[in-house]
Amino acid sequence: MTMTATDNHAVAQAVHDVGSALWFGGTVMGVAGVNKSGSDLQQGIDRIRVAESAWNRFSPVQWLGIGATLLAGLRLTQVGGRRIALQKGFGTVGALKAGITVAGALATAYSAYCGNRIGQLAEAAHQRGDRLEVHDATVPAAGTPAEIATWQRRQRLAQFVVPALAGANIVCGSYLVQSYRLGATGKGVLRRLLPD
Repeated sequence: MTMTATDNHAVAQAVHDVGSALWFGGTVMGVAGVNKSGSDLQQGIDRIRVAESAWNRFSPVQWLGIGATLLAGLRLTQVGGRRIALQKGFGTVGALKAGITVAGALATAYSAYCGNRIGQLAEAAHQRGDRLEVHDATVPAAGTPAEIATWQRRQRLAQFVVPALAGANIVCGSYLVQSYRLGATGKGVLRRLLPD
């Protein structure tokens, strides 16, 4: 059985969409559940440790989703690039989507780095015998050491930027899929040929 360009598109689209869903869903779960789950524990160090442990376990899966999004996105551009280039507006959205995806991957890496710094600083404080007060993994308390609180604020900002970018990636992808509809193709080509 040979694969046609349409088959390649369908497979690449499925890999892209599953990867994007994994990336977006995981980060939303992290914001809503993982980072907050430590607040149910008594000790500040445990509040940080539980979130760090969960993120360390999920991180390979998250990066698998990001990798699938990036690689399948490249394949989709190869398979449908000519069609997108012919239709006014789709090329711009494609470029925007690529930029959003790269920015989202960088934001994810920065968020992971922030979490790692929080964990390292918390463990160092715990080893020194310092009292570590935090509300949860990303929200400092009045008694949180200044350096940890700084990294928690950075992490809190990054944790909202990542799902926003991952979600924007999905939205742009949904728009680009419309380039394969017959009506959208006709309108897009006419808009390209007939100036406003």
